[in-house]
Amino acid sequence: MKIETKPVGKTGISVTSLSFGGASIGNLGGIVSDDDASAVLDYAWQSGIRYFDTAPHYGRGLSEQRMGQFFKDKQRDDYVISTKVGRVLSAGEPMEEADGFVQPLPNNVRYDYCADGIRESFENSCERLGTSRVDIIYVHDIGDLTHGAKDGARHMNDLLGSGIGALHDLKQSGRIGAIGLGVNESQVCIDVMKETPLDVILLAGRLTLLDRQAEEGLLALCEEQQTSLVLGGIFNSGILATGPVPGAWFDYSPASEEIVGRVNILQEKAQEVGLTLAEAALQFGLNHPAACSVLLGTGKVRSLQRNLDAAQIDLTDAARAFVTS
Repeated sequence: MKIETKPVGKTGISVTSLSFGGASIGNLGGIVSDDDASAVLDYAWQSGIRYFDTAPHYGRGLSEQRMGQFFKDKQRDDYVISTKVGRVLSAGEPMEEADGFVQPLPNNVRYDYCADGIRESFENSCERLGTSRVDIIYVHDIGDLTHGAKDGARHMNDLLGSGIGALHDLKQSGRIGAIGLGVNESQVCIDVMKETPLDVILLAGRLTLLDRQAEEGLLALCEEQQTSLVLGGIFNSGILATGPVPGAWFDYSPASEEIVGRVNILQEKAQEVGLTLAEAALQFGLNHPAACSVLLGTGKVRSLQRNLDAAQIDLTDAARAFVTS
């Protein structure tokens, strides 16, 4: 299939409007075999996806390692890759589970957003990915949502005090092409953008068919500063894929009655214009003017195939009006 490309901010980098998210192949929530990880990456490639996102957090380096193995026989200029800084890995003991990832690599982790920590994280990621440069670097999970107020303030001081300078140095030297944040909240993006410009933000779950938090100030700031958005979590942890079924999850936990009620309404409206709820959620992201790419994260070929099929549907005028409203 032909997937269009879109520019990332003012950087000169372009990404495919559909991208592959690497959390699942880090064994998020369950084991994905090496063969299955290779198969889903290959299916993404054969389908025309050329932008791949990963992070040290995903299986404590497992996702990066698997991507590095996959890209060994690919020309470096033929794909765009992003990874993240903020967590530094070091050799540790084997474990069965950590942070929701099953059988991760035997690495310890520490949060570190200062210059030295960012450089160490970047160099380690390059080694696992088998590359000397990374197209996009996201500062991962900065903010109070992950760290709480006290540690959040300390990490933000580290980032703005020295960490962001290290990123700009890496960009100036050509080792990275774009600088951004990879987060699950909008306010921290606004806070950082008031202090330093960003090329791109990977925003998970806050600009979806259901959750429009990003409309409260962030979108206007992105337009003003020419900052692109990569949209992750477009199914809001599952409920926009499964529908309002018993046990559906929203934002990493079981959905409340209020959320289930809202999703019921969205599902009815989607059906009225000839779409499934999942198709509407995906098309919302693909048709949003602020988004340069929509991440599809899965460890299963059939799941990726289903989402790619949903991305190719022709929208009626009524369906387009619904997903762009």
